[in-house]
Amino acid sequence: MRVAKVIEIEKIPGKSKIVKGVIDLGDEKRDVIIGGAEYYLPEELVGKTVIALVNLEPRKIGGIESGAMLLAADLNDKPFWLTVTDDVTLGTKIK
Repeated sequence: MRVAKVIEIEKIPGKSKIVKGVIDLGDEKRDVIIGGAEYYLPEELVGKTVIALVNLEPRKIGGIESGAMLLAADLNDKPFWLTVTDDVTLGTKIK
């Protein structure tokens, strides 16, 4: 698990519950599929510092390869992204 920042969000044609995001891990950027699109506008996600699980095999979701998974608490199917303050350097490992 590492600290990452959501730097880009793109809607996926025909999908209302997921979006394609790009996260910055400090030393690399990865595409990631982000759920909960029905609850958040893209601009609410861009700039958010999140916790990403990055040691998974890439997986195609909605026809797009996702290279990580963002961690979230789930309340009634709505994700609440686990975050840290901006003081933590991108790419920092979570212990």
